[in-house]
Amino acid sequence: FQAEDGIRDYKVTGVQTCALPISRLAGRLGPLRPDVRVGVGDDVAVVEVAPGRMLLATCDVQVAGVHFLPDRVDPRRLGRRCAAVNLSDIAAMGGRPTHFLVSLALPPDTEVEFLEALYDGLVEEAARFGADVVGGNVSRSACLQVDLTLLGEAEPAHIHRRSGARPGDRVLVTGSLGAAAAGLAVLRRPELGVPEPARRRVLDAYETPTPRLAESQALVQAGGATAMIDVSDGLVQDLGHLCDASGVGVRLYAARLPVDEATREVARAAGEDPLRWAMGGGEDYELLFTAPPERAARLAEAIEQATRTPVSVIGEVLPQAAGRRLVLPDGREVELAPAAAGGWQHF
Repeated sequence: FQAEDGIRDYKVTGVQTCALPISRLAGRLGPLRPDVRVGVGDDVAVVEVAPGRMLLATCDVQVAGVHFLPDRVDPRRLGRRCAAVNLSDIAAMGGRPTHFLVSLALPPDTEVEFLEALYDGLVEEAARFGADVVGGNVSRSACLQVDLTLLGEAEPAHIHRRSGARPGDRVLVTGSLGAAAAGLAVLRRPELGVPEPARRRVLDAYETPTPRLAESQALVQAGGATAMIDVSDGLVQDLGHLCDASGVGVRLYAARLPVDEATREVARAAGEDPLRWAMGGGEDYELLFTAPPERAARLAEAIEQATRTPVSVIGEVLPQAAGRRLVLPDGREVELAPAAAGGWQHF
């Protein structure tokens, strides 16, 4: 594999890629124990450890040169980011985080001060949301890798999977989209003439995203959501995951996508389309969820009142046979194609 520009995006030179590698690996796992309520294919695994008591488990690795720029990263902010990525998975399932395990793979020349700052950021972010760091492992590696496992808990009735969306449901998203992609653009192109407030806003969105745990709890308390996922791979790609799991189609309205002014400022300076960042930039870690039409507005209001985070209705769920459609700002309706929007590719 050869990195196109040192981070996130990959192409293959002279070899063929695996088709759907995660699905292929999942198919080799065999039968699961009877206590497994949710296995591979959702944001977290769910295991029933006692009647009515659900353990949530997720893991995520951040690799230098793939997920962050090693020569421009602040170690404390990297620690916060690594924690937030996992915390977002727990939020997407309607759960509460409890315990982190940390595995570090380190180049031999890694400075102790770098590791101390990374751990300070990780512990700080975990503590913000009530989780502890309880153990881990350290190993030598050619490049820096921070691999976290996070455990959590949830009541069975509060667990939200990707598979519950039904035709007629509305599609909603918290916060704004595209800011993380704008932050990455600023890191890659420091020469961009972006005003400092906008620059700081998008850098924070990329380097220290806020996991929507408070918003998730407000949603489960209000009740009525039918499916949920976090926006990590990109809006269009994650919406596709939700459609796949639910067996439905969707109509997405480009003009309704929430894009803040800081992201638009960076896009203008970079000569980019902010809607493309909103649809395919990824790493926004917002909550994408569905709800019946009669519940959608009340759910959005409940989240906004509890957390002050805005919620936007951006689409509607269709029957699977209707496909996946995108309504452009000028009113034209086209096929919603993940390749056109971009989005994270694991391989």
